[in-house]
Formats: sequence, structure tokens, C-alpha cells
Amino acid sequence: MIVPLRRWFHRLKFIVLFLALTYAAYHLFDTVAAWIEPDKYREPGGRAVKAFGQGAPGPEPYDAAWERLRQFYWYGE
Repeated sequence: MIVPLRRWFHRLKFIVLFLALTYAAYHLFDTVAAWIEPDKYREPGGRAVKAFGQGAPGPEPYDAAWERLRQFYWYGE
């Protein structure tokens, strides 16, 4: 039985190169995604306001939730 070593070497080289380039592309895309992702905890600039702020809960949480929902629909955000 003749074992084609040259063909197996080319296949192995292709698989290793494919895996290395896939790994590099994954890390490149991950870096670009982290670079363009906005910081969601940053204070907004201009006339923008934060949609939700931390505050002391009121005595009636049902009315506070209803008021937030009403403002949500009123401002259209």
C-alpha cells in the first residue's frame, strides 16, 4: 500500500492555515465590534436625557410604573 505523504501534507497545511486565519478573523471582528460599540453608561450629550435614572422608590410602586409608561407613550421613545 502506497501512502501519499505529499497529498496529506498539503491537506494538513491547508487545515492549519484555515484554522489560523479563522482564529485571526474572529479576533479582528471581535476587536472591531468592541471598538465601535457605544458606551451605554455614558451621560448623553446635547438635549438628550437618560431614559431611566436611579432614584428612591416612591411609596406606591404601581403609580410610579404607570407614570413611567404614560411618559413612554407620551414622548414616543
